[in-house]
Amino acid sequence: MPRVTGSPASRQRRKKYLKQSKGYVGGRRRLYRTAREAVERGYQYAYRDRRRRKRDFRRLWITRINAASRRHGLSYSQFMHALNESGVELNRKVLADLAVRDDEAFGQIVETVQGEKK
Repeated sequence: MPRVTGSPASRQRRKKYLKQSKGYVGGRRRLYRTAREAVERGYQYAYRDRRRRKRDFRRLWITRINAASRRHGLSYSQFMHALNESGVELNRKVLADLAVRDDEAFGQIVETVQGEKK
């Protein structure tokens, strides 16, 4: 029987990792083992940070809303409570965008929820 080698499959496997390490510097691009470790670590960071990005943006939005609502005389928690009580259904992303780009419109929202609070 002819001798069977696994070299085509293993070469493909190695080339796959070396191709994915394009853009890395030094041994992280050229050496198979180092490249594989770097690529796998990169995938771990990417997986983790896809979830982390959502947290980071929410924190940013809350900070922006807090700053804008304090300019209008309310803390973040008071503003959000009043917003929920008045039934205004704007999410934090939209509120933060209004706070940054259109302070006048944000002020009108604050007045609306304050008017219903009193």
